[in-house]
Amino acid sequence: MSFTAEVRDELSRCAPSCEYCNLAMLAALTRVCGTLGIAGAGRYRLQVATETGAVARTMIGLTHQILKLETEFTVRKSVLHRVRNYLISLPDQPDLEKALVLLGILDRSGGLVSGIPHHIVARDCCQRAYIRGALIAGGFVADPRGDFHLEISVQGEPFARALADLIGKVGVRARVNRRRSSYAVYIKSAEQIVRLLLEVGAQRCVAEIEEARSVKSVKNEVNRRVNAELANQGRSAGAAQRQIDLIDEVDRLGLRAGLPEALSTFCELRRAHPDLSLRDLGSMTDPPLSKSALYHRVLRLEKLVEEARKRNDETLQ
Repeated sequence: MSFTAEVRDELSRCAPSCEYCNLAMLAALTRVCGTLGIAGAGRYRLQVATETGAVARTMIGLTHQILKLETEFTVRKSVLHRVRNYLISLPDQPDLEKALVLLGILDRSGGLVSGIPHHIVARDCCQRAYIRGALIAGGFVADPRGDFHLEISVQGEPFARALADLIGKVGVRARVNRRRSSYAVYIKSAEQIVRLLLEVGAQRCVAEIEEARSVKSVKNEVNRRVNAELANQGRSAGAAQRQIDLIDEVDRLGLRAGLPEALSTFCELRRAHPDLSLRDLGSMTDPPLSKSALYHRVLRLEKLVEEARKRNDETLQ
């Protein structure tokens, strides 16, 4: 089962907080994945097509419970994609038009409603129930082991904006993006996704997200430390090679015999251990020396080489 299917399944099993919450959820289900057919004046047919069992189960249950309407149920199987497709139809019947007004699909004059009617989401709990229904019907939640992404695919920009505003009322910022034939109300922040799912009742799925976030955090910290160590090793290797080149120059200029004991010891150590950092090299001296002390010796060698080059240049002139 995909993570989206887990979220939908958990949300479909949430108990309503008040007597109107189920109406709000049914209104969202119908609006997001329903198609309204008009056969003439006052004659309608509503169809809801979905590949998700949770949507079909919730749609049929709430339609019978709240609207008391006759439904037709068909299960089709796609040969190409090998998935089931559920079709729930509400055929033309005496109370269907009233039900469409109640669900916020039609207004009282028979016109189509573009946004979300206030009477459906008047209460805070009903707002969460409506968002829950929209998530069940058209929601997608990416597997938290990958990128964090939540979106609800809907038809019509006014409805998409209204749904984003409704999500904003529960303290979560959602954006709207146009797709080819639809609009996506989406969230990319892990914190915001977790907050929204908690608001609508998907606690079990939130626990999975938090676990995935913890694993990601540990992996990121390990990667950061490994990268930092590799970078340090690279810098140390480069610095060690430059010091060896400096010692080669000291020998080429004939300065080794006249070096003070401290500088001569450093040259011998660096020759013997070309892959060690200055800190590790200092731990091998007796008594041990700090990185700063050895670096000071490198600077002294550089100064001696520079002075020797100047003398040679003056002699040639």
